[in-house]
Amino acid sequence: MTRTRWIWLVLVGFYTAFFSWYTSFAGPLSDEEIAHYMNLVERQVPKLSPEKLTLMRQFMEEDTGDDFVMINAIDMYETPLQIEGVETGETSDEVLAKYMEYMIPALFSRACHPVIWGRAAAETMDIMNAEGMEHWSVGAGMRYRSRRDVFEISMNPEFSGSHEFKIAAMRKTIAFPIDPWFQLGDPRLVLALLFTLIGFGLSWRVAVRGG
Repeated sequence: MTRTRWIWLVLVGFYTAFFSWYTSFAGPLSDEEIAHYMNLVERQVPKLSPEKLTLMRQFMEEDTGDDFVMINAIDMYETPLQIEGVETGETSDEVLAKYMEYMIPALFSRACHPVIWGRAAAETMDIMNAEGMEHWSVGAGMRYRSRRDVFEISMNPEFSGSHEFKIAAMRKTIAFPIDPWFQLGDPRLVLALLFTLIGFGLSWRVAVRGG
């Protein structure tokens, strides 16, 4: 096999592996999966309200099978709540980092990651019928590979303990999903273009050197 063919074989292999990891192929949640996750949700402590349970079921039943983004507006405590595991003098950011000790590996293993994150630059500049929502600390958009992944993460028993750190660090938060969604910088497209450029560049170099 020529060097050029090896170059393209390696690049295609790496891209296929990335695409397979980054993309959900399982389709929408099945009725059996919905029943399983709803059973776990209903057993959560503290118990969710009937309205929240209905919302969760609707979110599962309307699954598109594709990735989605959770939009988050977060207001952090100036001083975190002093719960078990929070040390005196720790900041809310440090306490939230304890929550992320579970979340980061769980998210990364399922190709879930932030697509946007930043500190609030000012008070809310446009608000309507939302009293008390004037102040926020952070805004973020978290990409989830699928709705199945978000329930696999949140229903894991390891999540329940670390979730207390989130409550201790955040004064208030709003989170809602958007699906379908679109971004110009989809890593699958960016990597395909990058690998294509690398492939042609290396192939040209081999041809020039007579390999």
